[in-house]
Amino acid sequence: MAVAHNPHKINMHSLLSLGDSYTIGEGVPLYQSYPYQTVQLLRSAGHPFHAPEIIARTGWTTDELAHTLTSVRLLPCYDYVSLLIGVNNQYRGRDPQEYGGQFGQLLQRALHLTGAAARVFVLSIPDWGYSPFAATRDKALISGEIDAFNATAEAITQQQKVRFIDITGHSRQQGASPESFVVDGLHPAAATYRWWAQQLADVIGATLPRQMEVD
Repeated sequence: MAVAHNPHKINMHSLLSLGDSYTIGEGVPLYQSYPYQTVQLLRSAGHPFHAPEIIARTGWTTDELAHTLTSVRLLPCYDYVSLLIGVNNQYRGRDPQEYGGQFGQLLQRALHLTGAAARVFVLSIPDWGYSPFAATRDKALISGEIDAFNATAEAITQQQKVRFIDITGHSRQQGASPESFVVDGLHPAAATYRWWAQQLADVIGATLPRQMEVD
């Protein structure tokens, strides 16, 4: 039996998000993670998107993410890829230079999956030194190390002409209030992920055709 051709078939976009606990949304339902909220915002703006594909796990460093990517079966290509990784490198006392080499390899993988620098987005590492979890720790030391890792990532990102989205400032201001964290006092609450998602949705939306309004 012949299958009827559907002239109104919708071209669905894809988003792959790579990272760690910040990407899976530790402590909140998956649909409140920043990748899922990004897709919801884009759909609300009239852009058809599949559910995001997430390769992330709490505690992962750059090398652990890279190792997993050697064995997981991905699609040949994605329309968009987001990358947010590095806080666990800092937390474990790893070297920013080592991080830079591994981060660069991850960014190259993301570029290969999209084929275009304009479709890859790097989010900066939030500053967990402002969280209730870090109340008895050296905030200045944590912030200084986070800045060093972010400077490394931003330099590599800019070299590849990829968009670097700063969410660190928000984590030190609006995202630093006690209600901005889940019960563990470390990971962001849904409202913070919503803010991150809005930043990402805005830059992704700018690459998509403008949706015509229907009266």
